[in-house]
Amino acid sequence: MKIVIVGATGTVGKAVVAELAPRHEIIQVGKSRGQYQADIKDADSIRALFGKIGKVDAIVSTTGKVHFGPLAQMTPDLFKVGLHDKLLGQVQLALIGVDYLNDGGSITLTSGVLGHDPIVNGANASAVNGGIDSFVKAAAIELPRGIRINVVSATVLVEAMDVYGPAFRGFAPVPGQRVALAYSKSVEGAQTGQIYSLL
Repeated sequence: MKIVIVGATGTVGKAVVAELAPRHEIIQVGKSRGQYQADIKDADSIRALFGKIGKVDAIVSTTGKVHFGPLAQMTPDLFKVGLHDKLLGQVQLALIGVDYLNDGGSITLTSGVLGHDPIVNGANASAVNGGIDSFVKAAAIELPRGIRINVVSATVLVEAMDVYGPAFRGFAPVPGQRVALAYSKSVEGAQTGQIYSLL
């Protein structure tokens, strides 16, 4: 399969590339690095990306920024960080990407554990992750041409504990290699409308 991985240069993205590359043609996309660059907040940037790479069999997104901070200090602009980047950005990638997917292709997005297990300072992430999960379940019943869509919702990664560990006390971290298997299941399996949770 020809698979485009958006966010391929990040921690999760690298693990997904390592999992899928031995069996498939991988196109690595980053915001400023990788074979190609694209900004998921910009619809024109997404269209330009697909204009360069053409039709694909699978679209995987392992990217998206959210805002972490106290709710008492949250402003509408700060809340929009996650809405415009991780939520709307991935939705745009899916909506535009459908036209560049071969029949029977797949889309895999990324949400996260905070969508159903919140932490202090994580209201933006919780709202965004929950929105992505709901979008995937709804989109799955409407996508044309046998196209499938799923989402991977992982807890904090082992590889990211040095940065995020203090915010995730009591959460059992999972290694990136295990998280990558969920993306493999989505891309290489047959299910749709699924939330693959790794707790």
